Amino acid sequence: MNWRTISLASGIAALIGGVVAFSYGGQELSWLGWTLTLFGAAASILGLVPDQLLTIFKIPELRKKIFITLIFLAVYRIGYYVPLPMIDQAKMAEKMAQAQRGALGQVLGFVSLFSGGNLSNACIFSLGIMPYISASIIIQLLSSGVVPSLEKLKKEGEAGRKKINELTRYLTVPICIIQAIMVVQAVMKPEDAGGAMGLAPAGYDTGFELWWFGFTAVVTMTAGTVFLMWLGEQIDEYGIGNGISLIIMAGIVARIPDATNSLLIDTTTGKIKDSVFTLGGAGGDISFEKLIVLAFLFVTVVVGVIAMTKAQRRIPTQSAKHVRGRRVYGGTRQHLPMKVNAAGVMPVIFASTLLILPWFLFNTIYTLSDSSLGWAGALSNMFQNHRGWLYNFMYVIMIYVFTYFWVAITFNPKEIADNLKDHGSFIPGYRPGKKTADYLERVLMRVTFVGAAFLAVIAIIPNVISSELEIPPQVASFYGGTGLLIVISVALDLVQKINSHLVMRNYPSLTDET
Repeated sequence: MNWRTISLASGIAALIGGVVAFSYGGQELSWLGWTLTLFGAAASILGLVPDQLLTIFKIPELRKKIFITLIFLAVYRIGYYVPLPMIDQAKMAEKMAQAQRGALGQVLGFVSLFSGGNLSNACIFSLGIMPYISASIIIQLLSSGVVPSLEKLKKEGEAGRKKINELTRYLTVPICIIQAIMVVQAVMKPEDAGGAMGLAPAGYDTGFELWWFGFTAVVTMTAGTVFLMWLGEQIDEYGIGNGISLIIMAGIVARIPDATNSLLIDTTTGKIKDSVFTLGGAGGDISFEKLIVLAFLFVTVVVGVIAMTKAQRRIPTQSAKHVRGRRVYGGTRQHLPMKVNAAGVMPVIFASTLLILPWFLFNTIYTLSDSSLGWAGALSNMFQNHRGWLYNFMYVIMIYVFTYFWVAITFNPKEIADNLKDHGSFIPGYRPGKKTADYLERVLMRVTFVGAAFLAVIAIIPNVISSELEIPPQVASFYGGTGLLIVISVALDLVQKINSHLVMRNYPSLTDET
């Protein structure tokens, strides 16, 4: 019996022990249940892991990069639990628990999901990395023909890229300050000050103390985001993978245990819910058949996301032949890859963010009219209800609009046609220049339609699960949808970069068959 079999057997035994501890131990033995579950999962994975994954620790340089990346991510997670000064955290938790099912809780959960922050807990990383992402999007939009100087920098190679990154960092700071001021005002001002939460402790909610500690909180949150930005750049330079993406991925993955706990564990007794072991649970209880459906949907979405993320439309190209002396160069057939999901997750982020505005607008109109305008209240409720047909219909439309918009500013058929012409390549059947650009644009429009449909399906899966299976939205969002899309995309990129290190040293890659 080798060590893999022993590890797998001990892992399965530990998982069974964890289930027993959760089922019969109650809150007193919940720590034992989590310990056995985590140990069992780790031991089972170690017993099933392929040999290629173990080879990454045989390369000193790659092993060092992985450990450095893990250390930086651990620092990020530690800061995630450092609270802001002068905020009543107990009252904050109570307020967030009340708002969890409302529009405010959904907005905070969405922003926290994509930023790696923790707006619902008022920590030093509350803003997460979202200001840096906003600054990157703004700079990318401006450098796509809006500002000629930025467009020129974009074409200058490595030097231009460094300058654009520097401008992005500078733009991140004012965005941080503006967002931090908005958050602090909503959190620290008294409750009678127009929708504020009043979370400042007694004696510090008025006068100079309120302004001084509010200023301290703004500076702390801004410094936290700048520190996360620095962490991401350190991962880029000394670790492995894209640092910013890994921070967002770590924030999403870290929420899965809480979602699983709220799904399976009874908060009053600390045991696994009795409905888990029964069929046809009543109301919103999780039953055995719902778990089977959730597991099936999870596997289906993972397979679909991987397939669509790696899917390409390969356009054949051929290079012209060059005769030099007695030798003939060129004439080879290659292909131009065009990704089906070229826009990534950005259209979903844009669409979700923009759909917050109608709810805010109609809710404001309804409030200012002293509830006399019933149509504004009805529309506000419809845009607040993520399970309703109007919200999901508008969600799909906005995803299509922003997918075409994002692809249009990131993929320039004319520029690609000119590059092919300059390098002596052409697409068989089409003249170099305008004919090639028109063909590329037609193919791009068709491919983008399929990519937008994929993003729309992935984005509304959590809403469908939440509505049909009566699963809480904060749980459904982690077992399908955009969060899973981000995690899988970042994981595929990480695997690709690890493969490059393995192949460079003549080791089999992680995706090679044994």
